[in-house]
Amino acid sequence: MDNRQAIGSWLSGPRAAAEDMGVDFGYRGERLGLPEHGPGSVAPLGRRFGALLVDWALCMLIAYGLLAGRDWQASGNWALGVLLVLSVLTLGTVGFTPGKRLFGLRVITESGERIGFGRALVRSVLLCLAIPALIWDRDARGLHDRLARAVQVRI
Repeated sequence: MDNRQAIGSWLSGPRAAAEDMGVDFGYRGERLGLPEHGPGSVAPLGRRFGALLVDWALCMLIAYGLLAGRDWQASGNWALGVLLVLSVLTLGTVGFTPGKRLFGLRVITESGERIGFGRALVRSVLLCLAIPALIWDRDARGLHDRLARAVQVRI
C-alpha cells in the first residue's frame, strides 16, 4: 500500500476507509425511512449550525436586554436559560425554533410526528450541555436527537 493512501485514509476517518473497501452505508436518513433529497430529508449540518447560531444570537439579545442588566458577561449565562426555554416552547408546539424556521428545518419524531414537550425538554437540556450535540451517528443525528428519538428534517 502506498503511504499516501494510508495517510489519506487515516485523515478521512473510518467511514471513508470502510467505503473504500466497498461498504455501502446508504444515504443519511435511509435507515429512518426518510427521502434522500428535498422536503423530509435529513437536514444538512451547515443549515443546522446556522439555525443554532441564529437562535443563540437571539437568546443573547434577549438576555442582554431583559435579564442581564445590559452586562455582556452576565448575558451569556442567562442566554443559555433563554435558549432552553425558547427551544422547549417552540419545538414542543410548532416543531422549530426561529433559527430553524429561517433555515427551513423542523424537528420531528422518528415516526414523523410533532415531538411534544417531553421530548423537546429532553432534547433541549442535552443540547444545552453541548457534548451530546457533538456526538453524531451515521444519519447525522446528535446524541441529543437520538435520546429524544427525534430527527431534524428539511421543510
